[in-house]
Amino acid sequence: MRAVVIAVLMQIGLLTAPDPAQMETAPDLGYLPVPHALSLPAGITMGAPTSVALNSRGHLIVFNRGEHPLLEFDRDGKLVRAMGEGLYVRPHGLRLDASDNIWTTDVNAHIVMKMSPQGDVLMTLGVRGQSGEWDEAAGQRLLNQPNDVAIAPSGDIFVMQGHGRGESRILKFDRTGRLLKSWGGNGTGPGQFDTGHSIVIDAQGLVYAADRQNRRVQIFDQNGTYLREWKFRGLPCGVYISPGGEMYLVTGFSGQILKLDAGGRAIAATGQPGKGLGEFGEAHYLSFGPNGEIYVADTVNPALHKFVPK
Repeated sequence: MRAVVIAVLMQIGLLTAPDPAQMETAPDLGYLPVPHALSLPAGITMGAPTSVALNSRGHLIVFNRGEHPLLEFDRDGKLVRAMGEGLYVRPHGLRLDASDNIWTTDVNAHIVMKMSPQGDVLMTLGVRGQSGEWDEAAGQRLLNQPNDVAIAPSGDIFVMQGHGRGESRILKFDRTGRLLKSWGGNGTGPGQFDTGHSIVIDAQGLVYAADRQNRRVQIFDQNGTYLREWKFRGLPCGVYISPGGEMYLVTGFSGQILKLDAGGRAIAATGQPGKGLGEFGEAHYLSFGPNGEIYVADTVNPALHKFVPK
């Protein structure tokens, strides 16, 4: 399947040359791509990276579509542990909470899992292998292609679902996994989605949802009230808030890392489609390291990209 996707992307030019119609125009971000220095022992390989996160110790965790879906590396790039073997069908989103618990989404198994920092499963939302609606009254607790998850300081859990086939919506749960409310649905209007792909919560408690095929990021309060949206030329894939509170976005096949201002305008950018160092097949999700370095998971090339300040 990935070979077909790559062939199509090459045919339409997204892997060979930048498309100005999908690129934001902004000053240079001030970063350089460098080879990452991750060390894997014999017998351990990394599949296509789908997401990446840094824990409180500065350890890098890579979620990938290989035999060892979760790989944790120390600050020197040495493998600390491999986790999650046999638990996933198609890994997608990864987030860490304030206690370094690992939250992952599986779009084909239709589940969200919370794991301890050591990889023990603490909670599962949804039923593995079953897709559908979450209906508490009917006793049906199903998800449909969950893409990403965000954890509020209160412990409330926000799941962004709908990768293409399923209805795209946001589901809000309390810390125990009890559904509080949901909103969205397929469409182009305010509060609707066409492949809701990523979700984060800022320091003010606002919810930012990357609405990929509608080429926008929508902003809500935590009760689902639509507030505003930001439009983009490319496909918003991964939203990220840096440790300093700055908003970043990676834009899929157009292959850009964007730094955004408070109004959602791209004020700095780097990256482009391609197969070279720091060039993207699909810029999927990103995270910052302890020294300001940026890591980007690329599902198509496939590669884990690293950028450092100039």
